Amino acid sequence: MRDNDWTKILGWPGYRVYRAEIDEAAKALKLWVRRKPGNRRIVCSGCGRRVSEIREVYEREVRDLACFEYPTTVVLERYRVRCPDCGVKAEKVEQLPSQAPFSKRFEEAVGQACESAAARQVAKRLGLASSTVRAMDLRYLERWAAGRRKPALRQMGVDEIYLGKKPKFLTVVSNLETVEPLWMGPERKKETLDEFFRTQLSGRQRRGIQAICVDMWKPYGLSLEQWAPQGRIVYDKFHVLQHAQQAVDEVRRAEFFRQGGRKRELVKGKRWLLLSRWVNLEPGQKRQLNQLFSLNRRVMKAYLLKESLDRLWTYRYEGAMLRSLQSWIDQLRWQRLKPFEKLAGMLLDHLEGILNYCRTKVPLGVVEAVNGNLKSLLRRGRGYK
Repeated sequence: MRDNDWTKILGWPGYRVYRAEIDEAAKALKLWVRRKPGNRRIVCSGCGRRVSEIREVYEREVRDLACFEYPTTVVLERYRVRCPDCGVKAEKVEQLPSQAPFSKRFEEAVGQACESAAARQVAKRLGLASSTVRAMDLRYLERWAAGRRKPALRQMGVDEIYLGKKPKFLTVVSNLETVEPLWMGPERKKETLDEFFRTQLSGRQRRGIQAICVDMWKPYGLSLEQWAPQGRIVYDKFHVLQHAQQAVDEVRRAEFFRQGGRKRELVKGKRWLLLSRWVNLEPGQKRQLNQLFSLNRRVMKAYLLKESLDRLWTYRYEGAMLRSLQSWIDQLRWQRLKPFEKLAGMLLDHLEGILNYCRTKVPLGVVEAVNGNLKSLLRRGRGYK
């Protein structure tokens, strides 16, 4: 086969094959490549400036995509140039994105393979080390992230992940419209969220934020008031219901210690049933709860209050939502359920953020979905950082 045909098969713009060697025993293909006579543009790899002074010519060997069943190695004739700003540097070659001995399209093929298979399986298929494949996958993702057009941040989600060690929490910022995490930082302090606004967003991007879905953690609120005061804060429904579940659990514990004998045994072991939604329970579990409710009306009232609170987020108009909340608070009269009275006070203190859900609809489940995926990755990593 002529060198001109190998040049067409290789498909490197601005370069031509001047020598080819096929090893039939090893089933390997080796191509020697140099610049075409008309390709005179030489760029410094350090600063991207066009240069003309060539200091040295050397060869660099990289692995490229396989040609048919033959693994292909490309030996590139490369220049070392003198740049007025950077000094002596290697020239920039588009097909060589890093110092690793692999071409850009080979790394892209490896990165795409890692999207559907484990790095260890890809490494075994290509005859590479697992660490090498992971490094290529990381470079592929970094180039993808740098080259993609980042969508505008109009609806923002802020939440934390409990790690159980130092750092104890991880703050996660996500884009609710594109359903993707944007940034993560250690701990859940005001300074953590301040760093995101200061380093990741410009002033124009910060002013473009319309709604922020967040829990009732005060340091987050202080940071949002400072950096995005125009954004409407919408309190996360799932965190509000989590407070309601904690109130039910406090009532359950109080009743457990107040009762004695057979009734105490009936309350024992029902914690997860009381924290579950009624629609998610099996018929046998519903019978157990009904048996408990027939003997302890305080637990039944606490459970019904928790279940009815979820209806707040079914309203589209803030007036109807406010009337529903007032009706829910009115049900607490003469019930003597201190945990729920405390919960009602907290809801009134954060009333504006709850009513904002009717003014600006945000997908509340996105924040929890993103956090769930991140937790799955952390569990799968088994301590890998």
